[in-house]
Amino acid sequence: MTIEDLGRAAALWVAFVGGLFVLRKVVPGKVHQGQLLKDGTRKSYKLNAFVILLLVCAFLGAGQATHLFSLSTVHRLFWPLLVVGNVFAVLETLWLFAVGRRARRARGAELKSVAHDLWFGAELNPDLWGVDLKMFAYVPSLIGLLVLNLSFAVVQWEELGHLTTRMMLYETFFTIYVFNYFQFEYGMLHTWDVIAENFGFMLVWGDAPFVPFFYSIGGWFVLRNPNPMAAWEAVALCTLFAVGLWVFRGTNQQKHDYKENPTAPIWGKTPETVGGKLLVSGFWGIGRKLNYTGELMVYFSWTLCSGAESIVPYVLPLWLVCLFSHRAWRDDQRCRAKYGALWDEYCRRARFRMIPFVY
Repeated sequence: MTIEDLGRAAALWVAFVGGLFVLRKVVPGKVHQGQLLKDGTRKSYKLNAFVILLLVCAFLGAGQATHLFSLSTVHRLFWPLLVVGNVFAVLETLWLFAVGRRARRARGAELKSVAHDLWFGAELNPDLWGVDLKMFAYVPSLIGLLVLNLSFAVVQWEELGHLTTRMMLYETFFTIYVFNYFQFEYGMLHTWDVIAENFGFMLVWGDAPFVPFFYSIGGWFVLRNPNPMAAWEAVALCTLFAVGLWVFRGTNQQKHDYKENPTAPIWGKTPETVGGKLLVSGFWGIGRKLNYTGELMVYFSWTLCSGAESIVPYVLPLWLVCLFSHRAWRDDQRCRAKYGALWDEYCRRARFRMIPFVY
């Protein structure tokens, strides 16, 4: 890693994140109301990430087709970009800390410890020039993840003159997942991060270097695995991905639809609830966190494309198993404290947390 490479990576990072920020600001999008916040207010969000994704893909495709640039450059600068991403996360955290603490003082609000406000953030919804920074952070994070993964395919094409079945499946699964994620951008307004978490180093670092660079770890092993994939393996992975995405997206969509319209049919029937608060129709009548289960299936589907040569790419889905299991337990404790007897009744109706008949 040379100083020159670090300089190129820094320039690329600034151009990428800065360009996406400008697009977030100027590209039209539907305005959605966020959830009711602790102070009784709701924030409005312009959601245009899907259009931005299409524009970025068109730009990358045109650049590759006309040989103006190659995504193999992104692959070559992977490690310098990782360094720059971490530096960026630290600098953004310090800026958010300074601006957030100043805003809290101006409002006469209580200041928490320096360590707390650096890690968790001083403000719930910081914005810059009318752009909500917490919601924007998902945009460079996931599009950056897609760009890094596409760079593996470009490198393989330049080296072999074709893409292996493993690479084609890996890229297809990831691309569909990212496109679907941004199609469902409005669903992110219901997430705990957006509703309740302040924006500090924990979320900044998670979005900036962690997600794009850690979640693409399998691409290295798909790129260097020359072993052919049997047809039955490909079919099995496609099935695992399709079912996982159906469960993951279906559960989240059902919850969103219910929040928007409590009478909207789920699987052709009027929604059932416990106490008028807890949904027990569709997926939510089977398990309490099947959205986690579906997402894990998706992650395992593309990780399995790397084969069995190394345990390293499996660190990601195995880490998520631990994370989601703990989060499911934590959510259960929080909901039990909030809903009391209603939660006990809901658990009797939706008996499983994540895996029917197992957990």
